[in-house]
Amino acid sequence: MEKRYADAAIFYAAAAMVFGVFYREFTKFNGFTGKTNLSVMHTHYFLLGMFFFLILMLLEKNFRFSGGEKIGIILTVYHIGLNVTALGFLLRGLTQVWGTELSRGMDASISGLSGVGHIMLGISMILLLLKIRKKTVLEKVTRKKRKRPVNADGTAVYRICLSCIYRPFLNAALQTAQLFIAQQQADDTAEDSCDRINDGCGPEHIK
Repeated sequence: MEKRYADAAIFYAAAAMVFGVFYREFTKFNGFTGKTNLSVMHTHYFLLGMFFFLILMLLEKNFRFSGGEKIGIILTVYHIGLNVTALGFLLRGLTQVWGTELSRGMDASISGLSGVGHIMLGISMILLLLKIRKKTVLEKVTRKKRKRPVNADGTAVYRICLSCIYRPFLNAALQTAQLFIAQQQADDTAEDSCDRINDGCGPEHIK
């Protein structure tokens, strides 16, 4: 499926470049300098075509969301919506460059064509995002609820945490050693004080 997304990205990148060149040369050939919908065709193919499918390729590599038949239907609707939208832009742009006067019905038809394409794009994009979200949530739940390893007979394997056993005893031993050292230092200080008092107050110092 990653290859399929990569192929779609390559196709739309080529289409974007083709329509970009077509817009430039077609308007130059007709001496047109105004605004036309032909100018947005290559950006739509780049963003909604190439970049969109590159992102899908990266998401597929990480989450594997493309399983099942529904994803194929969603992608087909997306492709149709994108190209129908581009067709609407193309027809509108050609009439703008040529200065063709459109009847009310024809003008509404071209606008409706682009509208249908955008609706198909929006629906398929939302369905894809929901499918990706569902897959990411399932991945998270699966990681949290991994089963405990079992033996061949089906009994659970219990792992003994050695650090959890000896750590309390080690902490108790360290605290005891610290208390002993502190008590020893206190005793040494008291003995030194007593020695100084005895040395300074002996019989030889009494007048």
